[in-house]
Amino acid sequence: MKVRPSALIWRQHENQTEVLLMRYCYGDQDVFALPGGNPERGEILPETIIREIREELGVSVDLGEMILAGEMLLSERNDDVLHVVFAARNLQGEPALNPDQTTALNLVWVLVSDLDKLNLYPNIGAKLQPWFNSATYLGYVGRIEQQYFS
Repeated sequence: MKVRPSALIWRQHENQTEVLLMRYCYGDQDVFALPGGNPERGEILPETIIREIREELGVSVDLGEMILAGEMLLSERNDDVLHVVFAARNLQGEPALNPDQTTALNLVWVLVSDLDKLNLYPNIGAKLQPWFNSATYLGYVGRIEQQYFS
C-alpha cells in the first residue's frame, strides 16, 4: 500500500471559506486533488507535504493536526493507497503551479460547501465539510469509495 499525504489549505474570501485544489484532467474528466504527493525514502509525512507544496506551488505552510486518514482499495488497477490529510495554516506566498513539478492544469479555490459536488481525489469532500464547523480530528474514515478514471 502506498501512502499519499496531502494538505488542506483554506482561506476566508468574501465571508466564505475556500479550499485550494489542484485541477487535473483524466480522459475527459476534471479531477480535483488536495496538494500533496509521494514520500521520498526517509521522509516523514509532514516533510513530504511541505516539500511538495514548495516544489509544486512555490509557497510554504505550517502543518497542523492530522484531519483524517482513509484507504482506497484499488484492486487490480493500481496499488492501494492510504490517504492522510493534514491541516495547513499560515500560507506564505501566492500559490502558482510549477509545470516542471506537477501535471496539474491549474489551481482553483473552491467553496467548502461545494467540496462534495466535485470529482475529488480522494473522494472525501463530504467528510471534510463538517471539519470546518468543529475543527476536530475526524480519525480513521475507513475505505474511501472512488470513481475510477480512464
